[in-house]
Amino acid sequence: MYYDEAALLDEGRYVDWLTHFDEDLFYWAPTRTNRLRREQALSISDEDGPAFYDETYDSLAWRIRRFDSGMAWAEDPPSRTRHLITNLIARHVTVGEGADAVEALEVRTNFYVWRTRLEREQDQFVGTRTDLLRPAKDGEDGPKWKVFDRRILLDINVLNSKNISTFF
Repeated sequence: MYYDEAALLDEGRYVDWLTHFDEDLFYWAPTRTNRLRREQALSISDEDGPAFYDETYDSLAWRIRRFDSGMAWAEDPPSRTRHLITNLIARHVTVGEGADAVEALEVRTNFYVWRTRLEREQDQFVGTRTDLLRPAKDGEDGPKWKVFDRRILLDINVLNSKNISTFF
């Protein structure tokens, strides 16, 4: 599933990529700050703080429609990307409490994304993702498992590229 997802992103097949996600998706990439070792718990912004991405299924679908409309000037001409996924660790977890508790699969991966654009623009994004997946609904097309929560932690705290118009 993860290699397929990376290939879809590299091929610019964003509508197909979106089928890997559940419709109640939380897609989030918080910002970071440099902190002393004893303050590392404060180095990552919380869900109410600033984020590179704070998206839902619908907002990702909107971004994809915008790419396809020709109105996304940051991606015209489009970037060339290569998504590398490594160090996959998966485990069963229980999400929620009491009657709201559901079984899920937690998958943690590291990523390296290389992006080139125009003649000389080159960007690298490195980090880790933690996904929560559940089985797709009966009769639903696409992957057998759907991501309903993706948390992306970039290893940078300052974005050096001109934009961050790639997905992770």
